[in-house]
Amino acid sequence: MLKGIPKILSPELLKVLCEMGHSDRLVIADGNFPAESMGKDAIVIRMDGHGACEVLEAILQLFPLDTYVEHPVNLMQVMPGDTVETPIWKSYEKIVGNADERGAGAIGQIERFAFYEEARSAYAIIATGESALYANIMLQKGVVV
Repeated sequence: MLKGIPKILSPELLKVLCEMGHSDRLVIADGNFPAESMGKDAIVIRMDGHGACEVLEAILQLFPLDTYVEHPVNLMQVMPGDTVETPIWKSYEKIVGNADERGAGAIGQIERFAFYEEARSAYAIIATGESALYANIMLQKGVVV
């Protein structure tokens, strides 16, 4: 056991977060995301019993967001014509705002299929049990100062 580490973060995930370097990307995927097929060249970590918000909040206690890009956090954009509501995005804004002085300004959106392409080159993908739609979120790592 270690002090100050959120209990939700497994040793495997802590190792991955530590291994990641500046500009590496991490996807926190919802339960519908094809994590295994998108993560063929990445490390896939299963966290099926957890929601994306609790995983995001725990990770951002340790994970610096990139300050050299406008949007170190990106969401999967809702497809045009899709009438899905995305209330989880408000929760993400609050969590990111608590971790980064840019607040919601640190969050961008990537078109769905472009998000998939970006996810294919991510360092790691965390497959959560999140049931909210369009709850996929990608983080770009910064430096510890």
